[in-house]
Amino acid sequence: MSLSQSSALRRLRFRFLQSYHTVMVLLSVVVGLLGGLCAVGFRKFITLVQTQVWHLPTLSMDGIRAHPAWVVVLVPAAGGLVVGLIIHFFAREAKGHGVPEVMEAVMIRGGRIRMRVLPAKLLASGICIGTGGSVGREGPIVQIGSALGSSIGQLLNLGERRLRTLVGCGAAAGIAATFNAPIAGVLFAAEVILGDFAPTQLTPIVISSVAATVVSHHFFGDIPAFLIPRYSLVGSWELLLYGVLGLVAGLMALLFIKALYAAEDFFDGPLSFIPQPLRTALGGLLIGVMALRFPEVMGVGYEAIEMALHEQFVLGVLVALVGIKILAVSLTIGSGGSGGVFAPSLMIGAMTGGALGTLAHNMWPAATATSGAYALVGAGAVVAAATRAPLTAFMIIFELTNDYKIILPLMISCVIATMLAGRLSRESIYTAKLLRRGLDLFNGRSLNVLRHLKVRDVMGEAEGCVNARTTLLDLMAQFTTGRTGAVFVTGEHDRLEGVITFDDLRPFLSGQGGLTSVIIAYDVMHTEGFPTVRPDDSLDTVMRRLGRYRFEVPVVEGDRLLGTLLVEDVLERYNVEMFKREMAASVVSSIEDTARFTPMPGAAGMSLVEIPVPSCFVGHSCADLELRNQYGVTVLLVRGGSGERADEPGHSPDARYVFSSGDIMLAMGEADSLHKLQNLI
Repeated sequence: MSLSQSSALRRLRFRFLQSYHTVMVLLSVVVGLLGGLCAVGFRKFITLVQTQVWHLPTLSMDGIRAHPAWVVVLVPAAGGLVVGLIIHFFAREAKGHGVPEVMEAVMIRGGRIRMRVLPAKLLASGICIGTGGSVGREGPIVQIGSALGSSIGQLLNLGERRLRTLVGCGAAAGIAATFNAPIAGVLFAAEVILGDFAPTQLTPIVISSVAATVVSHHFFGDIPAFLIPRYSLVGSWELLLYGVLGLVAGLMALLFIKALYAAEDFFDGPLSFIPQPLRTALGGLLIGVMALRFPEVMGVGYEAIEMALHEQFVLGVLVALVGIKILAVSLTIGSGGSGGVFAPSLMIGAMTGGALGTLAHNMWPAATATSGAYALVGAGAVVAAATRAPLTAFMIIFELTNDYKIILPLMISCVIATMLAGRLSRESIYTAKLLRRGLDLFNGRSLNVLRHLKVRDVMGEAEGCVNARTTLLDLMAQFTTGRTGAVFVTGEHDRLEGVITFDDLRPFLSGQGGLTSVIIAYDVMHTEGFPTVRPDDSLDTVMRRLGRYRFEVPVVEGDRLLGTLLVEDVLERYNVEMFKREMAASVVSSIEDTARFTPMPGAAGMSLVEIPVPSCFVGHSCADLELRNQYGVTVLLVRGGSGERADEPGHSPDARYVFSSGDIMLAMGEADSLHKLQNLI
């Protein structure tokens, strides 16, 4: 290809990328169609696995019971072994339920997900579900769709803003194609994945969700995930019972979250000496043993959910299945399996609601709906409380029923369940996993700035230490020069023997001057009852322990005094870190605000804007890009935005200047031209 042809193609690509809305509409259609095809392919792959290992097109309870016990036990174990090998050797992101990994990619990596996650998640989750793992397919489809959107964006070298939007498009496509619920797909992407309902984000997500639903309709027909009878509200007072159901559902969701991560701690703690593939196989083995008595725990659990909705379980079975399903899902994911928690949450909620509905209908048969209505509402309430996404939860149930009569009970239960769960625990089933990795999402996006700082980063030298024979007069002198009202008593090799506060000296300062040469540190020091910290302790943990402790805290290693820590020093470091973060956030906000132009005095119609260099400019010189001719703008200054060049002052680029990743440029031009330039970001 000649130089002129290459330049022409580059200019054509630049012009295509100029229009943000045109590009995103086209890409959202592509992501939606491909995401729908991935969802269809994933479901067909699960069917293929089930057909090969169980000789069943669907993992039905009767079909499982027809197999010998050794088959029921060993097939999930073998599937777990294969899943563990895929995760261990190919892509560790395929482990678990998938959605937290997508949230982490959006929050930390600008929407970048490795391309290999797509096939790894498809294979690992498909085998796990197909062989009987007690997980759902919604989480994997969300991660697969998000990885697809991210991969397309990375191939086109798009900026982070567009990349995050495409990740949301992929997530919406996955949910929409799975449940035949396009509105719920949009809400899930906006409420859970992106945490952003801005119109510029929603438009492409809506298009992807619709496109994926069209694909799903083509292959599976316009059929909802569950065949649900029509339910209605018998009387207004029944809303009180649905409120009670919301409270119970909130508690069940919290129990589910606690059990899930307790199992993960168990497999990653006491059983960490076992190789990961064998741990996953052990989890599958335990699922097989449970399935001998309760085959309902295997797979996604849709059959059991429909049976609860059609009132085919007695009260005792409903109650038992709540606990059994929580345990089964916890073992599958905790041992390293791959699959989602959305469908399990639906099943746990359906069984919880069915049990409460059975009790209510037995007590007031003429004044309450049948247990199926409560099972349906309970399914939505547990999902809402577990994910902290009530809009997504009741919209999914509403789209599944297509019946407005159930919406009031559904909204009440979902909101009450979410409020209770949020009151008792700040973390959702997704953000709890991120918190365990040190990513604390306050209101969905803030990191705990003290979590990654250690005591050694803040501690000071242990000044003014005394020995046990120091007299009262010398102790008083130490308090006049120390930072706080505490003195440390040390022995040989800096061994900490005790602590003295000024309050300990007050009884001896009543005018009896002769005591100043008699009383020594040994007589007044505390040898226990005071806090100590280690140099590698997290400042976040230390602050929780110290509370309102006023004095210096000794930093020890064994019994040796290394230094001291003052609560005020920790607070000062916290303020510094928060200031850095707020400054960074304000810079990003000012850069990404596409409407913030600064008019130039004396130059009618001309404005200035500071923006990050578009990714399609990286590696090209100012002369190659022909910015004035192609875009009608002039680059006045360029400065480094990250890395070693971050602290360099801005400089005026010449025609030979080659743009680098992370550069920030100050551009001048008319508002329309600057908008076109910003749309490339």
